[in-house]
Amino acid sequence: MEKLIIDAHSHLWLRQDTSWNGQEIRTTQNGRSMFLGEEVQMLPPFMTDGRNTAEVFLSNMDYALVSAAVVVQEFIDGLQNDYLADVQQRFPERFFCFGMADYLKDGFYEQALHLMAVRNFRGMAIPGHRLLERSLTCPEMMKMFRLMETNHRLLSITLADGDKQVGELREVIQECPRLKIAIGHLGMANPPQTPCWKNPDWQEQIKLARYENVMIESGGITWLYNAEFYPFPSAVRAVREAADLVGWDKLMWGSDYPRTITAITYRMSYDFITKSAELSDKEKQLFLGDNARRFYGFGELPVLPYIKNMSE
Repeated sequence: MEKLIIDAHSHLWLRQDTSWNGQEIRTTQNGRSMFLGEEVQMLPPFMTDGRNTAEVFLSNMDYALVSAAVVVQEFIDGLQNDYLADVQQRFPERFFCFGMADYLKDGFYEQALHLMAVRNFRGMAIPGHRLLERSLTCPEMMKMFRLMETNHRLLSITLADGDKQVGELREVIQECPRLKIAIGHLGMANPPQTPCWKNPDWQEQIKLARYENVMIESGGITWLYNAEFYPFPSAVRAVREAADLVGWDKLMWGSDYPRTITAITYRMSYDFITKSAELSDKEKQLFLGDNARRFYGFGELPVLPYIKNMSE
């Protein structure tokens, strides 16, 4: 099957040097980071300098035949606006990069205005699940959303488990109906094989995509279903369940690169979809590329040749 593949959820950074809830997050060595009190394998071990760069990602993308990627931001990586503005300028045909303001502090509206008007970010990312003490409908947030709607900027947002923030985001959608919104992590879908973590209301996030300008992307789905591991049959069923709720034209694949490729290869983060017998070729194509191309407005994309592995 000839296919267009676009990654709708990824991350880039030069160094991790930040903190969360008073605990450090810091690059160490061999792809590891100190993360909230313990050392973890944040990157594949061959990324020895801890630099999660666009060049390395492009190499992975070319190998896996991924034409383009959307780069979002997260507080646990620190603000990466300077680096991502540079990436967007150098590789405009391959990346759609989101800016991020420091929403934890009052006055973030001015930061967002600068990021969009001066740094030319075409969208803003909000890790909403980290902002439970700040309402998504507070006056400063709503001011930013109205600015984004007026200036045709996109919103990438992740929400807390279940329906905790669904009501607030629904209010934003109704107040700013022309604001294009991508909701991440497939609503934090509930892995049935993980009894210690239950998220029975994940579908409530998915249902928000019934609004015209709202989409769902699946960044991190292989992490959510990591206990089951490749080829993630329950993850495939979760994607189909989401499609049953909102339609295949509302869903986009995302990898959550690079964290997810410590356990699997980048190609494996999507080819469990291409190899699934439960989905049609049309469903796969919409999910893996066509929907993201339409939503993010990607133009001419490179035709990537398949390069045979030496072991083949």
